[in-house]
Amino acid sequence: MQFQAVHTTGIYCRADCSARPHDKNVEPFPNAVAAEAAGFRPCLRCRPERVPDRLNPAGRPVVEHAILLISEGFLDRHTEDELAARVGYSTRQLSRIFHNSLGASPSFVARSRRAHFARRLLDESDLPVSAISRAAGFSSTRQMNRIIREIFHFTPTELRARRRTGDRLITDGGLCLRVPYDGPIEWETTLGFLEQRALPGVEQIRDGVYRRLTTTCGYPGVIEVADHGDGRHLEIVAHLPTFNSIVDDVARVRQLFGLDSPPAAEALRADPVLQPHIQRRPGLRVPGAWNRFETAVRVLLGQQVSVAAATTLAARIVHRYGESFDVEPFGLSRLFPPPDTLAGASFDGIGMPAARLAMIRGFAAAVADGSIDLYAAGSLGDVTSALQALPGIGPWTAQLIALRVLRHPDAFPASDLGLRIAVGRLIGEDRPPGAVVAAYADRWRPHRALAAQYLWTSLHDEEL
Repeated sequence: MQFQAVHTTGIYCRADCSARPHDKNVEPFPNAVAAEAAGFRPCLRCRPERVPDRLNPAGRPVVEHAILLISEGFLDRHTEDELAARVGYSTRQLSRIFHNSLGASPSFVARSRRAHFARRLLDESDLPVSAISRAAGFSSTRQMNRIIREIFHFTPTELRARRRTGDRLITDGGLCLRVPYDGPIEWETTLGFLEQRALPGVEQIRDGVYRRLTTTCGYPGVIEVADHGDGRHLEIVAHLPTFNSIVDDVARVRQLFGLDSPPAAEALRADPVLQPHIQRRPGLRVPGAWNRFETAVRVLLGQQVSVAAATTLAARIVHRYGESFDVEPFGLSRLFPPPDTLAGASFDGIGMPAARLAMIRGFAAAVADGSIDLYAAGSLGDVTSALQALPGIGPWTAQLIALRVLRHPDAFPASDLGLRIAVGRLIGEDRPPGAVVAAYADRWRPHRALAAQYLWTSLHDEEL
């Protein structure tokens, strides 16, 4: 979405705002961060800060990589110098590329992220300002007050006084928040996909609600996610010992449910093969990962076995090596083990071939020592080549990790059995080989990941 800033008022608005300033006073901005970095504050009428702002780095992988890290709180715990080193650039180079691509520095992007989340808490909760500063990842209330004033031109107290009647959310327990998204969403379909893969003790899907065990400051809590019902928001209820840095949990919700990826690209809508499926499920998205390492290991476990069998194997690993908690009344009790734990695990009694176990240990070690970066945003060829350099990882595994974990829009595991069946039905062949499926899928570039999701979903639809 493009934004427009008005020089005479110092305000930036959504393109559909009802305000009608003179064209000579208006300057367009590609994103809200750029408008804020130029000194404009959000309009109080159209509330542009409530619209999901997908930052478009104009095809710069290094910026995509850095944004992924920022969106999950990297700059809340590290410096801009460390961010630059992580993505392989100098601090000056990274700052220059960010300014050219987004109109703001990495640090400003991170500050804007925290400030916008704090604004949502001011509107939707009754948390005290000091608690909101910690929840949004600020180092102090004083820092939050300063940055809120810089971006919104009001103090936190003044913003809370301006909240509208419908902003505040009330729940019987926990902190309730809305998570905005663009376009429609296939909520029940996504829940069905996740339910097939849900890890007992780690996550749970019941009565239309996704629940997940998480920890804050070493103490367990539960995040619940449901459809808000207005076609524009999901709703989170956080049952946590403290709401410090809950902004990072919200980022994980966005990743898991694919909220930052637009549904059905126009290029796919025009395809006569996919068009009936898109009309049936216009809001289908590619599910991502709450825990990137966990989802990648799930892909490794899924080699040459069914989804149910992979889930059983993952559950054994979790119950053997995952940290244990007892969270009542939800019945959630485990965290997925971290890379350094699985890198040294024996896996005795797990029930997998020795070569597969060695592959998982090798992958975990590569993630632990930084050889594999699960936040990398390079070309599809680069990220899959890095994965396939590890023993036991072939094209299917690399493409599926690229699709679910790295969220590459053109990832496509052509040898996947489900895709072979789905494409075979389209071309009148019984389970054609992966090379035939890959050649057929060229028509959907560069949106093959979403096309794959529609093909997988079509198999389920035909069974109904």
